[in-house]
Amino acid sequence: MQITGTHFNYYLICHRKLWLFANGIHMEQTSETVQEGKLIHQSAYADRASRYKEIELEGIKIDYFDPKNSTVHEIKRGKSVEQAHVWQLKYYLYKLLKSGIEASGVLEYPKLRKTDQVFLKDEDKDKIAKMEQDISNILEQKETPPRLKNPSFCKKCAYYDFCWVEEMDN
Repeated sequence: MQITGTHFNYYLICHRKLWLFANGIHMEQTSETVQEGKLIHQSAYADRASRYKEIELEGIKIDYFDPKNSTVHEIKRGKSVEQAHVWQLKYYLYKLLKSGIEASGVLEYPKLRKTDQVFLKDEDKDKIAKMEQDISNILEQKETPPRLKNPSFCKKCAYYDFCWVEEMDN
């Protein structure tokens, strides 16, 4: 299975979420948080589509690439899982570099009116290669990884009900 940016992001948040998503259990369509993120993505920078390119490359889909400045723009709703955002963007930069395109990145949080510069460092490449192997290992597992031990962290997750709501006995 080809590793996507979503796989990479989910790996950094929750291995169970990654496994469920990769095995065809998609809960995002019912999540208000996901819907809000999509709305922000569509409306925050409405003029971008005419100036920047969308790129699909080896399983990744980059929303906005500025070819003039060789910059990947990634829009996110909030910073609650910021490290997952940073590493997802570094993964995009890594995949571009493997295709001969050296680029930098910008994480944009329009709701917070914040941006963060992201660069791919030499030491990041080895870490990303290791993460890719870890992701592959998780995706090959026959059973669902255990849920996180912190349900309060999971409350805004699209998979919350799947992981935390128990069936009631009659």
